Amino acid sequence: MDQIGTMEPKSPWGTGPPAVPSCSLSDVMSEELARQLDEENNAFPSLTNPNPEGNLPGEEIETNSDLMLAQMLQMQYNRECDTQLRREERRYNGESKVSISFENYRMVHPYDDSASSEDEVDWQDTLDDPYKADKPQVTPRKGFTGKGKNITTKHDEVVCGRKNTARMDNFAPGVQVGDGMGMDLKLSNQVFNSLKEHCHSEQRRSARLHDKKEHSTAEQAVDPRTRLLMYKMVSAGTLERINGCISTGKESVVFHANGGTLEEQPVPNEVVLKVFKTTLNEFKNRDRYIKDDYRFKDRFSKLNPRKIIRLWAEKEMHNLTRMKKAGIPCPEVALLRKHILVLSFIGKDHVPAPKLKDAKLGAADMKTAYYQVLQMMQQMYQECNLVHADLSEYNMLWHEGKVWLIDVSQSVEPNHPHGLEFLFRDCRNVSTFFQKRGVSEAMSVYELFNCVTGLDLTITEEDDAEFLSQIETLEKRNEDHVQKRGKKTFPVSSCDWSPPLKHDSDD
Repeated sequence: MDQIGTMEPKSPWGTGPPAVPSCSLSDVMSEELARQLDEENNAFPSLTNPNPEGNLPGEEIETNSDLMLAQMLQMQYNRECDTQLRREERRYNGESKVSISFENYRMVHPYDDSASSEDEVDWQDTLDDPYKADKPQVTPRKGFTGKGKNITTKHDEVVCGRKNTARMDNFAPGVQVGDGMGMDLKLSNQVFNSLKEHCHSEQRRSARLHDKKEHSTAEQAVDPRTRLLMYKMVSAGTLERINGCISTGKESVVFHANGGTLEEQPVPNEVVLKVFKTTLNEFKNRDRYIKDDYRFKDRFSKLNPRKIIRLWAEKEMHNLTRMKKAGIPCPEVALLRKHILVLSFIGKDHVPAPKLKDAKLGAADMKTAYYQVLQMMQQMYQECNLVHADLSEYNMLWHEGKVWLIDVSQSVEPNHPHGLEFLFRDCRNVSTFFQKRGVSEAMSVYELFNCVTGLDLTITEEDDAEFLSQIETLEKRNEDHVQKRGKKTFPVSSCDWSPPLKHDSDD
């Protein structure tokens, strides 16, 4: 037992290397050992000079290791704060054109931070743009700078030229002024004032053009408000689709469309959209046809020129409805939306009926067309109490062996102050056209006028002035009669004629 208790314990990892004998005190005090340790320390310059590349050769930096560590930690902390500030700045500004910068709150300038990446460098975040030209100095309140011979006033040519170049930055955003300051451009007062006036005139002109484009209906095109009305018709199911433009005139643009349903009532399969132009440039004398019409006289005086267009569309709707009741072949009104009139399509399979001017008719069909026109003129005058006021071969269509009347927005009643003058003009157009087409039965303009109106005006010679003077006398007498006793009805036609029988060859 005594032997066992005195035995040294064995290491479970085995026997280690023999221990190095400790240095004696005499070796520690040896000068040779001190010189050897000094040479070994000089072999590692990074311990004494952590950044030898940034210093001159042989230069040593004596610093405390704790201070260096603290500075490195502070630098890293500042970078993290700046990164967080950049995130907050991007989140706050978003995609706004006007941004807010947190540059004043950053600890490390982005250009001094060598660890910052390229994408983090933003020239707009800097307080000073190195590529921005210096603006001219402002003249002090006393009006001059310098002394003696070097004095410079505010009227100096070079100073004024540079100031005018800098003031070009205040022009409209659409005006490209270039980098005049970078080129040290000097504009005289005369040139600058001319440029300024030109920019203002261009702004006014572009504003007028924009207003005209937004509020007008041009040829084969419609303004945004009209397009919105047409889109609402398609969205509501009134129209299935709008196919394209058929024709254009001085007062309207006509589109072809496919009808849908309107308040559970079917709309014709093929219809036309008559869009009245909202400009008064091409048809400036519209008021002549509407201001003296007793049906719209009171409303006309209270409307501005833009709203008159809606009244013009409403007038055509009433005239077409009156003609349809009398049995006159004309388009049927399906819908009225402000200045858009939806009418039945005169034609078939997207092909509009030709105008009487363009229709290829034989002698028999042309004769039949003449008597149809004569009968319709009498019906309009006697039964509908209307005068077309723009009747010609351009406003008559040939479809299914019949003449169809269109464009009656300008039609007036015979008691209109110029109603008989308009009728005489219609008679001239009709008589001239059919006489040129070889219809021997076509009456002269004077005979046709008397036949339609039932009047018996004297025809001594073919003198328009004499005949028109009689018409003016009748109109004046009728106007006085209307003012005293109210509306007057003109006499019924007593023209003795009958349409010819239809021959087999007319089929």
